[in-house]
Amino acid sequence: MELTSSVQPPNYGARGSPERDLVSVVYNNLVNQQDWTQMRIHGVGDNPCPRMLLSGLPPRRLYIHPDEQIEVLRAERALGNGQRIAQPPEREWIMPMHLVETPTVSLLAAVFDSISAVPPSDETEECDDDDSTAEEWKAWRSSRRDKRLLLAVVQDDSSVTYYFMHDGIVKPRQN
Repeated sequence: MELTSSVQPPNYGARGSPERDLVSVVYNNLVNQQDWTQMRIHGVGDNPCPRMLLSGLPPRRLYIHPDEQIEVLRAERALGNGQRIAQPPEREWIMPMHLVETPTVSLLAAVFDSISAVPPSDETEECDDDDSTAEEWKAWRSSRRDKRLLLAVVQDDSSVTYYFMHDGIVKPRQN
């Protein structure tokens, strides 16, 4: 089910489920406060996902793999004159949860098993999969990247805190 409105998520009626209410809060936060676009809801209908998930495109890139970060810095240094390499945003998975919920390892494993590395998009995305022309730092993008999702923790006052969750062990980022 795709959401095209940039103002409100779909109306579930006067009595939505708690999970749908969480999805609505997170959807509204991402679209109206964080400027995300191309938002979609997953897990409604015949999708085998154990939780309702969102996917969308943030206004800027949220995560850079540590090894990619090193390669980008080396490439920018080689360019000289303070030139920067463009870091376009990537579509991300989002899993809404309430603060009182206790996610289990089996739930997170089931969610990661049900998703792809990159959320599906109706937009045609340009992706350079030709290994002969791909730069070293592009190896962590698109379908070659590891699975990750943004855990959206909703508090009782409807504020939302976001955490990255990775499938497996990930090297810490450089600060």
